[in-house]
Amino acid sequence: MVVRFIDAKTYGEVDVRANIESCVEIIRRCHHEMGRRVCGRISFFWVFQVIRNYLHILKEADHADAHKAGEWSAISDRMEAAQDPLPIVFGHHDLLPSNFLHDRSRLWLIDWEYGGFGTAMFDLANLSANNQFSQSDDMRLLELYFDRQVPESLIRSFHAMRCASALREALWGMASEINIAGTGIDYVSYAAEYLGRLQIALDDFNVRYGQK
Repeated sequence: MVVRFIDAKTYGEVDVRANIESCVEIIRRCHHEMGRRVCGRISFFWVFQVIRNYLHILKEADHADAHKAGEWSAISDRMEAAQDPLPIVFGHHDLLPSNFLHDRSRLWLIDWEYGGFGTAMFDLANLSANNQFSQSDDMRLLELYFDRQVPESLIRSFHAMRCASALREALWGMASEINIAGTGIDYVSYAAEYLGRLQIALDDFNVRYGQK
């Protein structure tokens, strides 16, 4: 649904990485203010439940990669177990670069399809995973958001959530391949791209924290 036209530049991944401070600031504002601005029944976003649902869709449709559901489920469960409790906030949950617009005076965050209450850690990890942040970008992101030196337990949760974010995006591509036809979007390539990002994030997590 289009509700207003904004004459603005649509960000790419390079733009997000070059403007970490302003991207973090709009996310912080979302987390701190949006919950007081919405009313009525609001959805809750928990990426690990989303992953479980996507895996169910793949198995029900006998998708070509459904045989990997057990492997991906185990990864998801492991990353869920690595999460530290955080306050519940209103999050965006889909921080692709194209959802940031800059109109030469301010930054806009659009596409609230997945907006709802959840943990701040998903938005932070999602921003990183969707925009290919470096290790130094990640530390800058966390320090800006939490406004302090970040303890190791939160860093571990963040790296685990990066894996979950990449896996969720890959599974979204596979589920969309099943459920959405005729859009001209190459969902197979999209899923493959994010499976590659998952492997990089998972390798990094295993190096940092071990295989189990």
